[in-house]
Amino acid sequence: MKLDLLVFAVHPDDAELGCSGTILKSIAEGKKVGIVDLTRGELGTRGTAETRDQEAANSAKILGLHIRENLKMKDGFFQNDEAHQLTVIAAIRKYQPEIILCNALADRHPDHGRASNLIYDAAFLSGLPKIKTEQDGKSQSAWRPGLVLNYIQDRYIKPDILIDITPYWEQKLASIRAFESQFYNPDSSEPATYISSPEFLKGVESRAREFGKSIQVTYAEGFTSRKLLGVNSIFNLL
Repeated sequence: MKLDLLVFAVHPDDAELGCSGTILKSIAEGKKVGIVDLTRGELGTRGTAETRDQEAANSAKILGLHIRENLKMKDGFFQNDEAHQLTVIAAIRKYQPEIILCNALADRHPDHGRASNLIYDAAFLSGLPKIKTEQDGKSQSAWRPGLVLNYIQDRYIKPDILIDITPYWEQKLASIRAFESQFYNPDSSEPATYISSPEFLKGVESRAREFGKSIQVTYAEGFTSRKLLGVNSIFNLL
């Protein structure tokens, strides 16, 4: 299936936290959208790889994704090397997205920045026809997306663009809460973590409100770009 928007996330729930409002908005606009998770998040303190698989599937239904798959790279230890780049290239060529969204350029979790560089490099290399990849035993055609953007995660990064997600805020929260093992649950007996605190999701909301205030809406998501962005008309700007 060819996608309009492909979101890469190093851990299941990264996409939900960082850009699920934009995912929901894009699907509402008739775009085909999918998520490719790089790892199963197996090093997380709470839950297991199996529970996170199920939570990711539950979230995918809430978001209305057209596809979601997991590349099963090694959580915490994947590298931006040839083998991992080829795996990502094959996924990009499989779905041929116009736009890619991926992890933050740098963040509290070291996997996030490393994944960002891996996806950015693979997106460029995917357009080189001399790099050979296969799907189901057949050669894939070269494909390079028109744009790669990074969503903003735990640490504040000044965004290059902001997207109004106000109508989709509650659905975004529902997609995050689908990861029941990870976030605040007063009935959980698992160890407390940075993201399991009730204050964590309040911080996510505060960030969205801060970004929204900047463009005079209630909630927004921010993205950064490694290249300059242009618009067809200044009258399209908020």
